[in-house]
Amino acid sequence: MKPYKEILLRPGKEASLQRFHPWVFSGAIARKPEDLTEGETVRVLASDGSFLGVGHFQIGSITVRILSFLDEPVDTVFYERSLANAYKMRKELNLVRADNNIFRLVHGEGDFLPGLIIDIYGDTAVIQAHSVGIHRDLGFVTGALKQMLPDGSVKHIFYKSEGTLPYKAGIFPEDSYLSGGSDVNEIAVENGLRFRIDWLKGQKTGFFVDQRENRALLEHYARNRHVLNMFCYTGGFSVYALRGGATTVESVDSSSKAVSITDQNVTLNFGDDSRHHSSPEDAFKFLKQLSRGEKDLIILDPPAFAKHRGAINNALQGYKKLNLLALEKIAPGGFLFTFSCSQVISGEQFRLAVFSAAAISGRKVRILHQLTQPADHPINIYHPEGEYLKGLVLQIE
Repeated sequence: MKPYKEILLRPGKEASLQRFHPWVFSGAIARKPEDLTEGETVRVLASDGSFLGVGHFQIGSITVRILSFLDEPVDTVFYERSLANAYKMRKELNLVRADNNIFRLVHGEGDFLPGLIIDIYGDTAVIQAHSVGIHRDLGFVTGALKQMLPDGSVKHIFYKSEGTLPYKAGIFPEDSYLSGGSDVNEIAVENGLRFRIDWLKGQKTGFFVDQRENRALLEHYARNRHVLNMFCYTGGFSVYALRGGATTVESVDSSSKAVSITDQNVTLNFGDDSRHHSSPEDAFKFLKQLSRGEKDLIILDPPAFAKHRGAINNALQGYKKLNLLALEKIAPGGFLFTFSCSQVISGEQFRLAVFSAAAISGRKVRILHQLTQPADHPINIYHPEGEYLKGLVLQIE
C-alpha cells in the first residue's frame, strides 16, 4: 500500500485532536499536498511532525474527518473491526431480535466512523455516505459488512447517497443496490410492529429509526386519548398510539405520499381500523383550524427547521410558533410530545423556544420527560455535535 499523504497543522492546533475530537478545520492547516484529491485518506501531523490521526480529506470548513487516532491503514480489515464492534454493541442493547429487526448499525462519529450511516431493515442494509471519503471507501465498507454478517442475515445492500452527497469532486453517487435487489422484503419489524420501509425514495434511509424509544414511551400515554400525530411521515407514532389503546388517532403530513405510507402501515398492523384517520395538510394550517380541546395528545415531530447556523433564529421562531399553536388547542390535562432534530439547535435553545410558547399560551405546563436519540444513535463524548435529537413530554393544564 502506498503511504498516505500528510497534512501538517499550525502550532497549537493539535489540542482538539489530542482530546480526540474527530474534525480538523481548515484554519488549523499549515501545509497540505497540492495534489490531494477529495476523499483521500491522509495522515495528520502536529506542527512538530508528530502523528495525530488518520482520516478522510475533504474540501470545506471541515478539512479532515479522523477515522483513527492510531497510525494504521484504513482498509477492509479496519472497517470489519469497526462494524463488528458496532454490531456487538447493538446485540448487547438487545436490538437484534425476532420482534425487532430495525436498528442503526453505524452512526457516524458516534461509532467512530465519521460520514458513514448504516441502517438495518430486516434483511436489507441501507448505507448512506455523508463524505466523499466514505464514498471512495464503499468497497471496503460493503466487503466488511458482508464479512461481518456471513450467516446471510443481510441479503440486500442498498446505497442511498444521492441526497447526502451531491455531485462533487467527480463523484456521481447513484442510489442503487450494491448486492441483492431481487425478491426484496420491504416489511421490517420494530418492537413487534410491522412497517413498510421506503429506502428507495423515502427521507433519510427510509424510516426515522431514531424515534423508536420515544414511540414506545408514547404508547404508554395513548390509552383512551384522542391523538394527533403532526408531520407523521410513515406513521410510526400513530401505529404505536393505536396499539396503546388510543380512542382516535389522526395522522397529518403535507406529503400525500407520506400519508399513504402511514395508511399502509396502520393497515399492516390493524387492518381497516376505524380509529385512524389521515390528512395531507400543512401543519400550521391544520393546527390553526383545529377546535380547542379536540385532541388531548399531540405529537410535533417536524423536519429540521435549521440545517445551518445562519437559520437558527428563524428556526427558533418556527418552533415557538408551532408549539404555541399546539399548546393553545390541546385539551386540559393533555400531553404534548414535541421534538427538534436540528443539529445546530441546542437542547437549551429548543427548551427556551417551547418555554416562550408556554408563557404566551398562559397555561400551566409541566415537563415530564426530556428525550433524546436512542443508544443505537450514540454520541461520541469527544464530539458533542453528534447530539441532534431533542424532545420534551409536557402535561398541559
